[in-house]
Amino acid sequence: MKPEIKLKQRCFLLLPLVIAQVGVAQMPQLEAAQGAIAQSAVPEAIAQRAQAKRIASPQVPENLKVPPNQVLLLKQRAKGVQIYECKVKSGNANQFEWTFVAPEANLFEEQGKNDIKHYAGPTWEANDGSKVVGQVKASFDSPSPNAIPWLLLQAKSNEGNGILSKVAYIQRVDTVGGKPPLRGCDQKSMGTQKRVNYTSDYFFYGTAP
Repeated sequence: MKPEIKLKQRCFLLLPLVIAQVGVAQMPQLEAAQGAIAQSAVPEAIAQRAQAKRIASPQVPENLKVPPNQVLLLKQRAKGVQIYECKVKSGNANQFEWTFVAPEANLFEEQGKNDIKHYAGPTWEANDGSKVVGQVKASFDSPSPNAIPWLLLQAKSNEGNGILSKVAYIQRVDTVGGKPPLRGCDQKSMGTQKRVNYTSDYFFYGTAP
């Protein structure tokens, strides 16, 4: 048999082994590529889940609506008290009334986790250290005669880098309770405080990134 024919036969026999070895050598790169594709799909899946769970803005009167460029960032349910103090009525030194002092509440997400506390300012402070202090822009009487008004507040200051750092507007809606006492405020009780239970929903808005 001619030498060149033998060489061709050997090459033909070795070819499958070479292909197999090349395939094995490329397996790590192939697995890495597959892993990269899978990981790149994770943010998209998270975004899809977030989109599916997106919370709708509440139906509110016209004066409580936020500007059209605002995006709903967060919804929380508050449970706490509205604090009132018995003081002399403004403009009449012979009369007394319960005057609002501050809120004191915890805010909870849908799963029941307490993420935010609410106190004087009015201030909302998250567990991540971020804060927003608001000022009332508009008010609307609650449909319930025994509940405090619904509010639209605008942020006047923000702190930190967490969930409340970009909040620009806040709506307080679906209030229950919280109104000042009807009686018990007179000269003898001047300076005393009452803590009235309330609940409400708070919606936090900011501009889109």
